[in-house]
Amino acid sequence: MTQSSLSTLFNGHSMVGPLERVLVCSPRAAGWDQPDRAKDWHSLGFRHAPDFATAQSQHDALCRELNSAGAEIFELPAAPDFSLDAVYTHDASLATDHGLLIMRPGKSNRLAEGPRHSSFCKTLDIPSLGAITSPGTTEAGDILWLGSDTLLIGQGYRTNRAGIERIRALLTPHGITVLSAPLPHGPGPGACLHLMSLISLLDDHTALVDLPWLAVETVELLKSRGFKFIEIDYSERDTLACNVLALGNNSLLAIEENKNTNARLRQAGFDIRTFPGSELCINGSGGPTCLTRPLLRT
Repeated sequence: MTQSSLSTLFNGHSMVGPLERVLVCSPRAAGWDQPDRAKDWHSLGFRHAPDFATAQSQHDALCRELNSAGAEIFELPAAPDFSLDAVYTHDASLATDHGLLIMRPGKSNRLAEGPRHSSFCKTLDIPSLGAITSPGTTEAGDILWLGSDTLLIGQGYRTNRAGIERIRALLTPHGITVLSAPLPHGPGPGACLHLMSLISLLDDHTALVDLPWLAVETVELLKSRGFKFIEIDYSERDTLACNVLALGNNSLLAIEENKNTNARLRQAGFDIRTFPGSELCINGSGGPTCLTRPLLRT
């Protein structure tokens, strides 16, 4: 297969183009129905013991919305070394125009996920560009494409300086500028606070933001690049209001619980698709972006 034909199977460098191919991992594949894994919910930061049937039903609803929006869905197979967190497929890999970057999560129970992403994506003819190695840690929830040649990475408890330098070394030869942004302490190391917990890109010029929690330099960087902000309803911060997936063509996917923020997005002219996320998203602190690993946007 030629490189030109391969490039139609995968890419990266955009978080807002029409979503064509996407990888997901269902609660069933992540072992939410297995007592030996479900018992770890508290140590993993979940709010309560998972309700598998409800979570699977909500994941099915997510996939129906993705399919209705025109995305081809691939499901990661179950694996014995997955934890409950594997359902949040966004974090373990990063799609680029040159192949998949394999992350090394800062949350140790997730270390097995990156290699699983790599091996599965090879069956889709998506090669790996490289992997993050110790002492580096990276999670793709901390990574935003600000344009086709600029990557912004949040440095915090899940993604460290060594991980950012490793990504820079892998991507600089391909003409990509890698910038870093400081993340706040927030609720502390045990909480899941990613850069994408505070920013969701909606189109090439608009970002949904949790503005009070963003560093000044990040706000100034986005404004310097022409981004306009829509602020979440702050009463919905704890229900992941800032976590919205761009589907392309002015369409977004959000969880239905955040009615006030979703109304703001509709008022701004966006078409909002929703699905219930009480168990699948809010319980484990992972919204629509977290649940999806985009592989191809056009």
